[in-house]
Amino acid sequence: MPSGPDSFVSDPQYGQEFDRARGLVLAHPRRWRVIYHYDADGIASASSAVRAFGRLGYPVQLTPLIGVEREKMQSLLASTKGPVLIVDTGASWVDLYPPHPFPVVILDHHTYPGAPTPPELPPHVAFVNPLDWGVNGMSEMCAATLTWLFSVFLDPLNWDNAAWGLSGGIGDRQHVGGFHGLNGILVDEAVRRSVLVRRPGLALLGPTVGAALTGAIDPYFRGLSGRRPAVDAYLSELSIDPELPPSKLPPEARLRLVGSLRSRLEGNGVLPEFVALLDQERWFIPSLGRDAEELSNLQSATGRAGTPGVGVAMALGDARAFERAETEEKRWRGGILAALVRLEEQGVNERTALRWFESPETPLAGTQAGMAMSYLLPSDKPVIVFSGGGTGPLKLSGRGTLRLVEKGLDLSEALRRAASAVGGEGGGHKVASGATIPAGTRDQFLEEADRLIAAQLHLGVTT
Repeated sequence: MPSGPDSFVSDPQYGQEFDRARGLVLAHPRRWRVIYHYDADGIASASSAVRAFGRLGYPVQLTPLIGVEREKMQSLLASTKGPVLIVDTGASWVDLYPPHPFPVVILDHHTYPGAPTPPELPPHVAFVNPLDWGVNGMSEMCAATLTWLFSVFLDPLNWDNAAWGLSGGIGDRQHVGGFHGLNGILVDEAVRRSVLVRRPGLALLGPTVGAALTGAIDPYFRGLSGRRPAVDAYLSELSIDPELPPSKLPPEARLRLVGSLRSRLEGNGVLPEFVALLDQERWFIPSLGRDAEELSNLQSATGRAGTPGVGVAMALGDARAFERAETEEKRWRGGILAALVRLEEQGVNERTALRWFESPETPLAGTQAGMAMSYLLPSDKPVIVFSGGGTGPLKLSGRGTLRLVEKGLDLSEALRRAASAVGGEGGGHKVASGATIPAGTRDQFLEEADRLIAAQLHLGVTT
């Protein structure tokens, strides 16, 4: 295994993009504004960036960005009298950065206009995107692992940003089926350097088996999650004490529980890659004494609570930030769980090529859609969730599966075009994307999105 990042990818564009970005950062030892998306991937990206800048002695101004907000980005650039680092957002707006009179570095894994051919940019702008070097931004590298890798280019000491790379990768669900591609190379190297430990374990997070199953959202178990009496009855049938900590389960009881839960998921039509999350390899962070998925959930919770800075503060070792994040995680998990139980009981709306529902919990809507797609809904169509609205803009998130992508699904293209048709804007990945549209345009948007996705999946559209 190589000891440095230079040889991880053979495509020359890889080294050129990182060298350009590194050169701009090292040549400007002053305050940098770091703009980041407010989800787990964005917060984790900002975490690695802030830690790396701290080692360089650079002060940082952190600014979270929510949703698809071109005008907000324009405003931030106009008000910033210094260099800017943008992580996990902004790939769709590469045209905004050349006029900025100071250096701009963009680290993003989302699809951009013209991908995978990088745009021509002036010397003071560096755009680093794995799509340019043949690395899949949906499954092989997220913004957090990209920023972790960039921090290693700045200084090998930053291999210890592994915690935040994996936190964001799990938040973007790139751990499904195990980390692979460039993500896998980074994980292997982090394990070799002892900043990360692979270990077996169950995806049951909680003080007891009963509490963990009741609060389970990933995997989500139909008829059990959110229903403690049903959980207690289920565990009684398996002769398992619900008050046992998951780590204290005897081997035979663990095998019995895993086998039963696997059968339950499979019987409900859950795809194998999501069933495997139940007991696939886990990643432990010795320096924090925490599981990487636990860390990811904490950062997700702070972002969705509107306090993403708390998520970054954890990366700086703030004990109070961890305490606050743990409080927010309970609310975050409860909000997702309540929505999934609601969807299980009430169902969703059907169209020819997509399903959709509304969520009153705007900050959690995208996560709700992702979990519903994984554990509740058939895998033949993507799902779209709407939130916000009233007199203001309507936000929406779309989620599919990699299997649908293989059949032609491109949610980034479909949602971008459907949003544009009603005066909004959108973008993201083929498998997961979002948009913001004007109030009152939901039905028109749905009609256009249904038509576009039906064409991608070769389905007939009824009129």
